[in-house]
Amino acid sequence: MNRNEFAKRRKTLMRMVGEDGIAILPSAPVRTHSRDVEYRFRQDSDFYYLTGFAEPDSVAILAPGRESGEYVIFCRERDRQKEQWDGSRAGPDGVVEYFGADDAFPIDDIDDILPGILETRNRVYYMMGANTDFDHRVTDWVRSLRNRESSGVHSPHEFVALDHVLHDMRLYKSRAELSVMRKAAKIAVKAHQRAMAHIRPGLFEYEVEAEYIHEFRRHDATISYAPIVGTGANACTLHYVNNRAQLKDGDLLLIDAGCEYDYYASDITRTMPVSGRFTPEQRAVYEIVLEAQLAAIERTVKGNHWNDPHDAAVRIITKGLKKIGLLDGTLARLIKDGAYREYFMHRTGHWIGMDVHDVGDYKVGDEWRFLEQGMVTTVEPGIYIPASRKVPAKWRNIGIRIEDDVAVTNDGPDVLSKGLAKEPDDVERQMAA
Repeated sequence: MNRNEFAKRRKTLMRMVGEDGIAILPSAPVRTHSRDVEYRFRQDSDFYYLTGFAEPDSVAILAPGRESGEYVIFCRERDRQKEQWDGSRAGPDGVVEYFGADDAFPIDDIDDILPGILETRNRVYYMMGANTDFDHRVTDWVRSLRNRESSGVHSPHEFVALDHVLHDMRLYKSRAELSVMRKAAKIAVKAHQRAMAHIRPGLFEYEVEAEYIHEFRRHDATISYAPIVGTGANACTLHYVNNRAQLKDGDLLLIDAGCEYDYYASDITRTMPVSGRFTPEQRAVYEIVLEAQLAAIERTVKGNHWNDPHDAAVRIITKGLKKIGLLDGTLARLIKDGAYREYFMHRTGHWIGMDVHDVGDYKVGDEWRFLEQGMVTTVEPGIYIPASRKVPAKWRNIGIRIEDDVAVTNDGPDVLSKGLAKEPDDVERQMAA
């Protein structure tokens, strides 16, 4: 992401914070996997969104109108010995030179310097509750200033939820963000195509998962969430991640896998027959889900409510389940009673961006918010029919979901993950290639 992109974001946020406010954002902490082994560090999305700085033990400060620098970073100092073990650090000088900070200080000096900046402000914009340890430090800084008010020291008297303004900013993707998201989707599409060409009876789910990880890493991407590779009955478990079962002839394979590229996520699901050809029953359910997805994408347009795509998918899925005999009753009553939820129990999509389940409110007050240009959502209807006595044997263990990433534009829905087969005939051809 271009350095100017981060500067524009900071400028926008500072305009909302105002010259009597201050925004405080801590970096993500380093987390331990086991004993002395740490997880690969991934920067906090909000922190990175404003800074582009990917080191731990850092704090970003936005103090609009501050004469000696509006954008301040506290970070780790250069340390030759530690860098020998853990890699290079920018240090305060590097943060100013390469990341656009007006000023930077060692993180160990924050207790001495930050209270002096807080003293000049009336409002503190901060995400209370996101980082409990840092919450205590912020409240201690403010409390220490308030305890000295009798001696003429000024202290902030208002806390404002930073996430309320920052997350609404993140909901609207810029051209630069959409470009990166398109790249992330393109990599994920290639991974799905690679997997489709390898699938055959006798493989294990983890072997299929390995094809995705291989394709992601060869394009400098990582998984954006634990891949779901579910065959047979496992396809009916929404968040199945064990990925250890063997693929059997006649079963379906549901794969929900996306990657993260330059801090932006993709999220794609396809369902395919292990044998390479759908059975009549599998195809019948698949075509219902596909029709629902296409209808939902068609409703993912500027001016519609967030819930309109879901309503479109629900109507088609309910009608389809009624047609194949899994639901009984009038269409209107089945929808009103939510009878479809036995087989379609999740919503049709979610925001996607820096996080797979990205930030942003779905409602404004009590009303679903309007879709606007720059918003990006997944569209992912599904039908899941686990084995049950009341379900005829021919329908059992059919689990199907079809998912794409869709941007809202002035010209209609833009499917970022386009190019990946989803018509049943095309899926079969892709698997035979």
